[in-house]
Amino acid sequence: MANDTKKRFSHATIEKNTGLLIILSILVISFAGLVQIVPLFFQHSTTQPTEGIEPYEPLRLMGRDIYIREGCVGCHSQQIRMLQSEVQRYGPYSLAGESVYDYPFLWGSKRTGPDLARVGQRYSDEWHRIHLRNPRNVVKESNMPAYPWLQKNSVEGENIQDRMKVLRTLGVPYTQEQIDAAPGELVGKTEEDAVVAYLQGLGVASRDAAARAVEQGSH
Repeated sequence: MANDTKKRFSHATIEKNTGLLIILSILVISFAGLVQIVPLFFQHSTTQPTEGIEPYEPLRLMGRDIYIREGCVGCHSQQIRMLQSEVQRYGPYSLAGESVYDYPFLWGSKRTGPDLARVGQRYSDEWHRIHLRNPRNVVKESNMPAYPWLQKNSVEGENIQDRMKVLRTLGVPYTQEQIDAAPGELVGKTEEDAVVAYLQGLGVASRDAAARAVEQGSH
């Protein structure tokens, strides 16, 4: 009986039985994934905001949604890896706590363009406007498409309150006062204003905290 059981579950038997191989592979991958993922839900560094991180203001939140809509995340990552070359080029490596209010997070993996995790305040608002309207005017070799329509499209009247309410159900701590005041913060603003506001805030609030983490990690 023992020999029959051993034979039934031998490597050769599993490899020849496609269905069994698929089931066992799924089980192994699922278990391994859970072992890696579940502990992250209980780590302070991945569930609590990094020092300085606050929920997006209405204009920046609209800018983020437009950034997603226009496919910017397809060419720009927002995750600086823990490599010396990346830190030297882009700034302190990204911390998980910087993205706790991002739904979905925009870490990305493709870099047709540079990483934008810490692009905030590196350039002026006017530079970003020129860059969005025609990237070649500031970076001659750029292959980034132009977005001239953003300066003409208004965000006034957008359903910003609904967006904030949905995010609140996901754990973003918007107050009712913030939600009530949100439409007024979009009055007279364009999609270009929103995208520039979003970009100018990337990596700024948590830059000091991230820099300290890098320094501590190097000791």
